Amino acid sequence: MGNSPDRLALERLTMFACNYLLSGVEEDTTVVAAADAQNYAQKLGITRDMVVQELGWDEDTDDDIRADIEDASGAEMVDDETDEVVDAILLWWREGDGDLADELMDIVSPLADDGFVWVLTPKTGQPGYVDQSEIAEAAETAGLTSTSAVTLGGWSGSRLVQPKTPTKQR
Repeated sequence: MGNSPDRLALERLTMFACNYLLSGVEEDTTVVAAADAQNYAQKLGITRDMVVQELGWDEDTDDDIRADIEDASGAEMVDDETDEVVDAILLWWREGDGDLADELMDIVSPLADDGFVWVLTPKTGQPGYVDQSEIAEAAETAGLTSTSAVTLGGWSGSRLVQPKTPTKQR
């Protein structure tokens, strides 16, 4: 195809469109293509109107993850002072934060029967990293089951759920 008139016209049109779209963007702004943007809330199963409790926040937590969860749920996350039943708990956890099993036992009381806990820990090799096997062991001790894992930026997430209660036999 080389430099055919159609190809040159398409290249000019593409350049014009890019320049037009970027004309309102400040010089120091980073532009991320929509296809490359992370949808953290979707990976975590957070949807509109869910009540999400956030625990373990610190200076190292990922504000992009937090903002995406709040955008998806349509509300700010609640803290440990809430009296609400929560659909999901987001627990930022690092090596050295204490006993994870004890923490999990302490935090599940406001969790809805079909709710879930996400334990987020720094990725492998990062300061504060907690191995998945340690999370699974702590979950079992706390009466929870580890069901899946995801990577979210610089964090790894482990999804924990309460066991299903068997239905009564007739």
